[in-house]
Amino acid sequence: MNLQANQYSPVQYRELLFAWTSRIIKARYQQSILGGLWAILQPMATVLIFTVVFSFFLKVDTGNIPYIVFSYTAMVPWLLFSTSIIDMVESIVTNMNLVSKIFFPREILVLSALLARLVDFAIAYIILIILMIIYQVAFTPLVLLYLPIIILCQVALAFGIGLLGAALNAFYRDIRHIITLLLQLWLYATPIIYPVTLVPEQLKSIYFLNPMAGVIEAYRSVMLYGTAPAPTFFISIAMAVLVLFLGLFVFKKVEVQFADII
Repeated sequence: MNLQANQYSPVQYRELLFAWTSRIIKARYQQSILGGLWAILQPMATVLIFTVVFSFFLKVDTGNIPYIVFSYTAMVPWLLFSTSIIDMVESIVTNMNLVSKIFFPREILVLSALLARLVDFAIAYIILIILMIIYQVAFTPLVLLYLPIIILCQVALAFGIGLLGAALNAFYRDIRHIITLLLQLWLYATPIIYPVTLVPEQLKSIYFLNPMAGVIEAYRSVMLYGTAPAPTFFISIAMAVLVLFLGLFVFKKVEVQFADII
């Protein structure tokens, strides 16, 4: 069925976005025994391994914050970032039948993949709240003020990368593997399993050019220490905005060629 451009209204685009996001979530857990619990098990299993290694064998000083809380606070946002990017990069190619036959803004497929991972993020963060209660890490009103801004910054950054990756992956299928490798390396260049205090002072100006470093530190500042994000977070915001506009520009530039290439 071929649909022309004028057969869809902005309201229908929103409905399509919601419906496609719901479809992704249902398909992910439809034949899964544990269902949404996988959103918790993946970060928790990783964090437990890191906790054993960096609490008993290679001790990492995280101050007054227990290592399990320290690492979990960062691991959940990182998994949102990495898994959503991989899903977004594949979103155009895996839905080639829709792309070649039906008119709609193709970025809906990319955004749906990201929104579906946000559901996992919300489920996994429930465990962080439980951990904070167990280990008596106090909440502050700054969480309500800054957390939405931090999440929005991270989502903008991931969406921009996802748009770029999805556009390039439609032409070059190696992109998916390259991005997966880069994300594995990116993990260790971001203060997830170690505190930023371990980064040499003379390298921090370069280190925080990694936008996820500022994002992760912002999560910890707000959630664990009850302080506003450091000024380095503004670097992350600027880079997220830049990457988002670049991603949108490139994606819309090549979008018309998807149906012919895929």
